[in-house]
Amino acid sequence: MDDAFRALADPSRRRLLDRLNDRNGQTLRELCDGLATSRQAVSKHLAVLEAAHLVTSIRRGREKVHYLNAAPINAIADRWLSRYDRERAAALADLSTALERQSMESPAFVYTTYVRTTPQRLWAALIEPAFTRRYWGGVALASDWQVGSPVLWQDTPDGEPRDLGQRVLVAEPYRRLSYSWHGFQPEHAEHFGWSPEQLVARLGERRSKVTFEIEPHGDAAVRLTVVHDDFSPDSEMHRAISGQLDGSGGWPELLASLKTLLETGEPIPA
Repeated sequence: MDDAFRALADPSRRRLLDRLNDRNGQTLRELCDGLATSRQAVSKHLAVLEAAHLVTSIRRGREKVHYLNAAPINAIADRWLSRYDRERAAALADLSTALERQSMESPAFVYTTYVRTTPQRLWAALIEPAFTRRYWGGVALASDWQVGSPVLWQDTPDGEPRDLGQRVLVAEPYRRLSYSWHGFQPEHAEHFGWSPEQLVARLGERRSKVTFEIEPHGDAAVRLTVVHDDFSPDSEMHRAISGQLDGSGGWPELLASLKTLLETGEPIPA
């Protein structure tokens, strides 16, 4: 948290975070575009932001793509904001966004966390039904994890696995896993209180995808980066997986439970 505050104290670094907030996933060249700052200075600022875990980067070919990482800012909010205050602040932020910007480019959710475990155990936690059921609210994910295979959802131990249209896109054991994401289901309308018309509108959103990047970090930890992208502009699914909808903890809550399970043996209580 001290590193995050020191990184945020510099206006140039805050400006870089603002640019990533406006359009997440930019290269160094794109971030430098239009700034009266040298490429070397921007690179140094990015290094400070990465050290504070406010920015995470993923190599794509010969370039590094930089993403805003919400984890440290969430930790700051959790320390001083009660649940009631967080919901009020989120409501005001949503209102401000709606008033200032009617449409937006395809958003992306990026989250980096560090887990005291091994790449092999983290991989097992992502793909084995017995693991996912413990931290995914009782849902078991079932697949042979070959590219093109379905990822089935089993909502209860005795329930029939459901094919929601998710397909494995990448499966590199202990390094990288990616699969397409499901669309909204009728139970979501009941959970969030949507009308039939609202559900129909949300069923029109395009399929997104989620990617897990696994990297060893030191001798006893793993760096896990989750990138969920390819959403429709102004996507309700993006708000749901980000934890911005009332009643949805999204990826931040699920990843916190995964981390707690691997480090303590028990997930966060539902």
